[in-house]
Amino acid sequence: MPMGHTATQAGSGGLTATEHRLANGLRVVLSEDHLTPVAAVCLWYDVGSRHEVKGRTGLAHLFEHLMFRGSHQVHGNGHFELVQGAGGSLNGTTSFERTNYFETMPAHQLELALWLEADRMGSLLDALDLESLDNQRAVVKNERRQSYDNVPYGTAFEKLTALSFPEEHPYHHTPIGSMTDLDAATLEDARAFFRTYYAPNNAVLSIVGDIDPEQTLAWVEKYFGSIPGHDGKPAPRDGGLPDNIGKELREVVEEEVPSRALMAAYRLPEDGTRACDAADLALTILGGGESSRLYNRLVRRDRTAVAAGFGLLRLAGAPSLGWLDVKTSGDVEVPVIEAAVDEELVRFAAEGPTPEEMERAQAQLEREWLDRLGTVSGRANELCRFAVLFGDPQRALTAVQRVLDVTRDEIQEVAKARLHRDNRAVLVYEPTEAPETAEAAETASQDADAEEAAADTDETAEEAAK
Repeated sequence: MPMGHTATQAGSGGLTATEHRLANGLRVVLSEDHLTPVAAVCLWYDVGSRHEVKGRTGLAHLFEHLMFRGSHQVHGNGHFELVQGAGGSLNGTTSFERTNYFETMPAHQLELALWLEADRMGSLLDALDLESLDNQRAVVKNERRQSYDNVPYGTAFEKLTALSFPEEHPYHHTPIGSMTDLDAATLEDARAFFRTYYAPNNAVLSIVGDIDPEQTLAWVEKYFGSIPGHDGKPAPRDGGLPDNIGKELREVVEEEVPSRALMAAYRLPEDGTRACDAADLALTILGGGESSRLYNRLVRRDRTAVAAGFGLLRLAGAPSLGWLDVKTSGDVEVPVIEAAVDEELVRFAAEGPTPEEMERAQAQLEREWLDRLGTVSGRANELCRFAVLFGDPQRALTAVQRVLDVTRDEIQEVAKARLHRDNRAVLVYEPTEAPETAEAAETASQDADAEEAAADTDETAEEAAK
């Protein structure tokens, strides 16, 4: 049987987690929770878009899809059918730094979820052929069209990421990949990628909920124990960068979008550090919801914007990004918005947060953390995250306290050092005239209704920037 140890962390609300490791290198984290008869299974692989090489971007995300399309004993759409038929739910996601797969099951169906995850970890290549690869390649390309290329502001994340990180940086491209690289991926590329990264010694499995730890570990050993590890994984490229960009980087995008927009990314401390928690609180005070400084200034007081937000994209292997997103109101020009934003940032860096803002921001982040740790699926995910990115799943149980320990001076310090013009990449959206609007303008005297229809379309378009 695998060896393990148990820890209960102070400030964790009595939550416990036990850690174990199989002989093949698979790390296993268990957390009992008998409040409801459900169990969550979460499997994180230490592979994301930062591990990809130039010319073959998008492979990590492509495998997120391929992992649901059959293995040695489960064919076609069988993984979905078996989990959902047993009353469970499931999905997978890909980021810069990891790919994860997860199921939430009735507790008595836990063994099924473990068997399914082990079968595709150990035998996906038995079912991976060119037909399957081409099918999922087409699915991912269509996802890119629907979520990125053909929606307002859809490529903003991709453009701003590329602007924020240098050309050869491992975070320069986003997980969706490029159409050209997706087309270029061969079956052997896919097979080599799986053999390199989808091994038990490159994964963490967390199981949370109404479980019997001894029985659960026996199932894990039974289904995962015979899968061989792989020692050929290359080290990820260094993502380190100076604390500040050193100048403002700017790109203007002229597209058919509903309104002008100002988006910016500020280089901030890496995830897992106290300074990153301080930055999270700073951005929450500045742009985290309708009580924030920027929302009150731009939307409520000045009425120059219809939306204003400032959030943190946490990254562990590279500087995190503070993500500013403002949509203008009416005919307001972007320089008006930008001047107001800079004024608020300068004031915040000079004065720091008020006691009321500190209390509100810490309560907001505390609630968000407790919401995640309070569900079996959320806790399973956080245990995996801290194990994969920081080597210690127990840190998930003390995350709330770390947020509450951050001081006012630390928040002001990170704002002063990082939230300024010489440390940001800026994306400015300027709307172009829609084709139907241009045609209506030419024939306005004949068909005024056409202009109204075009205006209605612009006003109701969904915002897709993330």
